Amino acid sequence: MNSVVEKLYSAYHQDVFQFLIYMVQNKQQAEDLAQEVYIRVLKSHENFEGKSSEKTWLFSIAKNVAIDHFRRQKNWKNRILDKFDWSRNEVTDDGALPEEIAVANEEIQVLYECLKHCTTDFRMVIIMRYLQELSISETSEVLGWSESKVKTTQHRAIKWLRIEMNQRLPKEERDIEPVRMERS
Repeated sequence: MNSVVEKLYSAYHQDVFQFLIYMVQNKQQAEDLAQEVYIRVLKSHENFEGKSSEKTWLFSIAKNVAIDHFRRQKNWKNRILDKFDWSRNEVTDDGALPEEIAVANEEIQVLYECLKHCTTDFRMVIIMRYLQELSISETSEVLGWSESKVKTTQHRAIKWLRIEMNQRLPKEERDIEPVRMERS
């Protein structure tokens, strides 16, 4: 049993930890929640039926651990919105010109600022699809949604982000290939 947990840990710990950091925006809390994920894996691995990949199963557990964390807190739906500080991400492209980096940084900051104000469903789909790079199928399994709901939510989230970004970007930077997050 320990070898199974060690295998999952070595293969996916960084992804799980990163997901939890995006969710709670606190390194120590994310470390604690990651431990909780692996405790749950130990307790329930014998019940894993293999209907999904181990990665998807692990992310489902991580999602549930994060939700349980917020439920334990007062006003968890409001707190989840406050836990994201998207302005921390920076664009790093050594080959880009300084002005391109400045425009990209501003676009990313506006994107992350917009995500602070979107619905939890939009945020979860964006994190899983674009930051964690899960497929539609994997995202569907993690969230317990149909694939069509994931696609619809993703489409609506991107549409909402484009509108919000165009309202927040300076006039001269609007409609610059809005939200470069298209995925198959």
